[in-house]
Amino acid sequence: MPNERPEPSGASCGTESCAARVAVQRVGPLMVDGPVEVTLEDGSTVRSDRFRVALCVCHRSRRYPWCDTSHRQRTRE
Repeated sequence: MPNERPEPSGASCGTESCAARVAVQRVGPLMVDGPVEVTLEDGSTVRSDRFRVALCVCHRSRRYPWCDTSHRQRTRE
């Protein structure tokens, strides 16, 4: 088929030959296979070289745009 592309092959994978994999969850962060480069609202760029990163979507994280699990409801004992 003309729209099919080859599977990613590590370092030789260019932006036109593969796509980023993103896992969307009902509650929690977006899980993105890395490395990842994120452009923030102010135009600055942050990068993570990890193999998978969690991107905050609730804006509660103290490490935004990276998730620090602040979205979880805490219970007091």
